[in-house]
Amino acid sequence: MTRSWKTAGWFDKAAVLGDRLAPLIGAGPGEVVVCDSTSINLFKVFSAALGMRPDRKVVVSEAGSFPTDLYMREGATGLLDGYRRRLVDADAPTLEEALDENVAVVVLSHVDYRTGQLHDMAAVTELAHSHGALVIWDLCHSVGALPVRVGESGADFAVGCTYKYLNGGPGSPAFVYVPQRHQEAAHQPLSGWHGHADPFAFTTDYQPAAGIRRFQCSTPQLLSYAPLEASLDIWQKVDLEQLRAKSLAMTDLFIDLVEQECGGFGLEVVSRVAVTRAGARSPCVTPTDTP
Repeated sequence: MTRSWKTAGWFDKAAVLGDRLAPLIGAGPGEVVVCDSTSINLFKVFSAALGMRPDRKVVVSEAGSFPTDLYMREGATGLLDGYRRRLVDADAPTLEEALDENVAVVVLSHVDYRTGQLHDMAAVTELAHSHGALVIWDLCHSVGALPVRVGESGADFAVGCTYKYLNGGPGSPAFVYVPQRHQEAAHQPLSGWHGHADPFAFTTDYQPAAGIRRFQCSTPQLLSYAPLEASLDIWQKVDLEQLRAKSLAMTDLFIDLVEQECGGFGLEVVSRVAVTRAGARSPCVTPTDTP
């Protein structure tokens, strides 16, 4: 068993697959690790981000965030004293109005899972940084559906899954992104043996590994890596710009057909954002008010 970890490359899988996935989100080598679940990874980076802004006690997110994102943040801040949650759409009408010098971390979904609306990652990150806050992006509904540029945008952290658009299959592991500039300062609390600097020494004290590997936690599900590896073989051949162009064309066609064929049945497209701002999902269609 120990030999397989070392000689068959099992132990390095998380980092090796991270480097293969990195170009899909605009990250560099040594900035992504594939491990655990999206929720667990969010807990890691959220806790790390709070530790990097210890004098700030407000966390900002959107009321319409995917529920597990809200729940994990609630659980993490519940372990600490004095933190307050501020929700855009509930406590403040816009992100800009939710930000001030008390905000430690902003956690947002790149693409709204309900409406398909796409955030301008670079602009939002710059806005948060102008107030001294760190930004965590949830990429579950954008990775594999459109070009993502975490490095170019200055994102502080990101998490995402591989079982949706990356087609890793049920149970496929998630990933976590931490840029080189934050890796030494960011300390995540789930200090499992796979994040240890010398995991097979079996010492009594924890010493975090250098770089992105410190964001690993527990033994990966190696069988779940296999279909993801096959999927990444395909993704290495995909031009994300062409994929995005096709996605937008299909969305345009869908909107036109709904309006053309279903208008008489009281249906309307409710996610009427400009198509250049739409994310991965098709527009939501719902019945209009009818007698």
